[in-house]
Amino acid sequence: MDLVSSPVSERRQHVSVVIAGFGQNFILTTVTTFILVYLLQYAHISVAGMAVVTGILTATKIFDAVSDPVMGSIVDKTRTRWGKMRPFILFSAFPVALLTTLLFAVPNISETGKLAFFGVVFFLWGISYTACDVPFWGLIGSAFPDTTERTGVISQVRAYGGISLGIATLGMPWLAQLLSGGTTTGTGWTLAVGISAFVGMGLYLLAFVNTREKARPDTGERLTLRVLFTTLGRNTPLLLVLLGSVLGFGRYLVQAGGAVFVIIAYGSETTFTLVGAAIILGLVLASFGTPLLMKRLTSKQLMISSTLVAAVLYVGMYLAGFANLIAVLVFIFLTGLTLGIFGVVQTTMIADAVDDVERRTGVRNDGISFSTLTFVAKIMNALAVLVFGSFIVLARYQDGVVITHTMQQIVWAAIALVPAVSCLISVVPFAFYRLGGTSER
Repeated sequence: MDLVSSPVSERRQHVSVVIAGFGQNFILTTVTTFILVYLLQYAHISVAGMAVVTGILTATKIFDAVSDPVMGSIVDKTRTRWGKMRPFILFSAFPVALLTTLLFAVPNISETGKLAFFGVVFFLWGISYTACDVPFWGLIGSAFPDTTERTGVISQVRAYGGISLGIATLGMPWLAQLLSGGTTTGTGWTLAVGISAFVGMGLYLLAFVNTREKARPDTGERLTLRVLFTTLGRNTPLLLVLLGSVLGFGRYLVQAGGAVFVIIAYGSETTFTLVGAAIILGLVLASFGTPLLMKRLTSKQLMISSTLVAAVLYVGMYLAGFANLIAVLVFIFLTGLTLGIFGVVQTTMIADAVDDVERRTGVRNDGISFSTLTFVAKIMNALAVLVFGSFIVLARYQDGVVITHTMQQIVWAAIALVPAVSCLISVVPFAFYRLGGTSER
């Protein structure tokens, strides 16, 4: 029986996709939030080694980002009884879980050996994660063709992704300490990440089990790479969303470097639980509330206004200073609201652009178009890691060094000022966003 056309209730699909996104996002959050802390504090990488790590992270993420459209084109050209996206969801789950665990299992060997081990595993992890992430977002566009319902699904995936971000941010250090038997150790982190990775990808498999892709008429024509990439290149609204998103990479700096920053600024990584809770609360509330805002404002209006507000908030946070922790937490919460809005609106704008190009060209390319969502996320994260890692090297921070006020100020500028400038610049491409050559609806 053709499983693509087998009936599955909309409610069941909706719930399964949200839970799958929760599990997947838990893994991504763990890696992006704690990998630098693990390498610095538990793998004991030096300042010189961190410069190499920064290069590895940046180069690998850029490679991953470039490979996303390739993965998207592979998805679009796939034809199976399960559809074109669900097979990749099924077969990518185990490799992602295993490689995530290995990222936090750097062996106790020479630093050169540690860096080589980490570089190889991180490269393979990036490829595996691409194979699970691109089809997941493409599946949302295919399984929920109604724009209103799709926006609701996207907002809940983002919201529960924020909740998983909170659980990972607040819970992973505690779980690692628990599994260490007292004082947190590298082994404790390995066990904590391993358990979480396999549970998370188990939840992710619900996106295979309980969903069906929208059946589309078979014209008998096979999509070629030329057609896919030509259609992508003609999708101007989509390209503008991508450019605006990449320029706004500063939004990810708190997540990329927050755990390290709190050690430098406040002397304890546990303080990041407060910072993480603040941004996550804002992100979750905004993700749930954004569909209501979109009934009053267009996607374009909401994107531009929320981004400008974010720039102002980051400047305000910098002026308040990191010494005032309460003020920092308030500003972090408010910027979390803008981040939640960004996540929902960005995905919705991409989905609308996919529908728009299908109306104009007759080509439906969910895989390659939604691969751009993961493409920009990786580019944004790579730039955030590159910038924050550069500031860490500039400050000359490593485990055991005496922390100075100058060192704190350098890292504080990376957390607050860079995002402000980044958000301000990113508004420009969004101002030109149009669908079908007319004003955006």
